[in-house]
Amino acid sequence: MFQLGKTIVSEEILEKEFVCNLTACQGACCVDGDAGAPLTKEEAQILEEIFPKVKPFLRKEGIEAIEAQGTWITGWDGELETPLIDGKDCAYVIFDGKTALCGIEQAYNQGIISWKKPVSCHLYPIRVKDFSDFAAVNYHRWDICSPACSLGKELEVPVYKFVKEALIRKFGEDWYQELEKVGEEYHKKD
Repeated sequence: MFQLGKTIVSEEILEKEFVCNLTACQGACCVDGDAGAPLTKEEAQILEEIFPKVKPFLRKEGIEAIEAQGTWITGWDGELETPLIDGKDCAYVIFDGKTALCGIEQAYNQGIISWKKPVSCHLYPIRVKDFSDFAAVNYHRWDICSPACSLGKELEVPVYKFVKEALIRKFGEDWYQELEKVGEEYHKKD
């Protein structure tokens, strides 16, 4: 672990390699698990505001889940998250054949909205836990991401480089530049 500003960062984001491989996993992270995507209060508000624009991109089951539960929910742990369809798929998930995609991101890609998706999704496989004085930045292991780990290793892409755009979105350009310096020093040791 090392400190960057008000974050405590796991060295695993420097040492582990990762590149999403949707061909292999088919977006399983959007349909497996027992909770929706973690949200901030600001993101919950954004989901309320953009839902009418995102709705045309969603599946019938997703729309029904959102209309029944709301654009966001409070999970069993008291944290905000996206609602699920029958306790499984994220309500915002859509499919391109068998591959799960994000309906929010599809609306963003088509220029309908200016918000890409929840930062927790954008950051994955990094998870950020906010505490009162700092944020913990950790690598999250999930067996469904084995193909992403294999592809990352093959392409030699560390986790922090794979999620560069999301880390800048979350912590800013200056923070990321400091992280890159730490990463360069870390890899010189190899």
